[in-house]
Amino acid sequence: MNVKIKVGAVLVFLLAASAVWLHYNPPELFRIGSNYSAKIVCTNVFLAGRNADEVMKVDVQSPGNPFLKLMKVSVDRDSGIVRAGILGFIGNGLAVYRPGTGCAAVPDGNIAQALQFQFDPRPLPSHSAEADWPQGSRAVLNDKVNQIIQRDELAGPFMRGIAVISHGKLIAQRYAPGFTQDTPLLGWSMTKTVNAALVGLQVGAGKLTLEQDHFWDGAGKPDGREQITLADLLAMSSGLEFNENYGAVSDVTRMLYLEPDMATFVHGKPLQHTPGSDWNYSTGTSVLLARIWMHTVEHDALSFPRTHLFAPLGMSSAFIEADESGIVSGGSYMYASVQDWARFGQFLLQDGMWDGQRLLGSDYVAMMHSPAPASRGKYARGQLWLEGPEARDTPKDGNADQPFGLPADIYWMQGHDIQVIALIPSLQLAVVRMGLTPDDLYYQPQALVAEIIKALQ
Repeated sequence: MNVKIKVGAVLVFLLAASAVWLHYNPPELFRIGSNYSAKIVCTNVFLAGRNADEVMKVDVQSPGNPFLKLMKVSVDRDSGIVRAGILGFIGNGLAVYRPGTGCAAVPDGNIAQALQFQFDPRPLPSHSAEADWPQGSRAVLNDKVNQIIQRDELAGPFMRGIAVISHGKLIAQRYAPGFTQDTPLLGWSMTKTVNAALVGLQVGAGKLTLEQDHFWDGAGKPDGREQITLADLLAMSSGLEFNENYGAVSDVTRMLYLEPDMATFVHGKPLQHTPGSDWNYSTGTSVLLARIWMHTVEHDALSFPRTHLFAPLGMSSAFIEADESGIVSGGSYMYASVQDWARFGQFLLQDGMWDGQRLLGSDYVAMMHSPAPASRGKYARGQLWLEGPEARDTPKDGNADQPFGLPADIYWMQGHDIQVIALIPSLQLAVVRMGLTPDDLYYQPQALVAEIIKALQ
């Protein structure tokens, strides 16, 4: 009996010691999961007005890695701080809310650093329910299209919102329970296209050119990265080493959840290919682009997206978050309502014009959706896709849109978990579909778009 007691005591001691060790020395994967959980909960609580427990259950744990089921989160509403960890104490996840710049993961614990980067976000005029879209939110309902988007097999699993815009009019919309036309939704990598438009604003202002490089200031020895141009970065053809795998500890997960200064991390990556010769999808590229355009803004760079893009387009719900170092997360963290995402899509369909005002040069918008030479027809030169999400059996060099007979001029904004905006200039059609649909379900919104096109013919 005494032996059993001693063995039990030893096991308890070892478990306690292991728990203490994991608390102070968590594996990087645990830290990534904890900071991810804290960051997602922070934004959805403080900016989208959602319930923390619901966000954990639906957004973090339901579609994620199994170990996220063990994640616990705590929210301090007075300080704007969210903490997360496996079983509540392993991983040291930390995020903080800042007015104007939203929530940031704080992987080094330096909350004071993160709090330096904020601004007073003066409310933008909201849309009247009585006014016609796009100035207001009133739809001109098309019964056929409305019936199509109600079909669950077309809307896809875990859909949260759909909007259809034809010739500048909102003709159908649908929202899942718990979400409304006012709920800001995370676009993930659709943020990249908006970020490219912010670059375009500075190109139009003469502060940037597509031929510029941003890797060498004349000091030290050139290492080949000085050949990387702004055009290479926009086309995901920089040649920089970057691993975009989200399944483990990789460049992208390390950047988003372990690095307090994401742009500096990416800027230090070595050259792997000759600039312009190889296409490599990289969220790090978009973070670098954000730092580049921010450095050309003389005053209030953090509020620049709001004042120079969202306000003119009437995107009253939209915001892009910044990281701990104050650089806009240009590859991932823009939130907007479904209709405000649609407004940005319509802006591209109008070649950079809005309400009679030219914000982007028509040649810049044309560049944005022209093919990136190194992508073999899959990607465009301005952070846009030339085909929609792939099926499980899509050939490596095949076009995922081809089986659906979609118009040749279609191009796409795409984000993780099947956030998409399909844009068809020849039909003046934009289809927004937002949700939380794991990529491994291989849902293809092309079927939805194809049925909408048939209904409009």
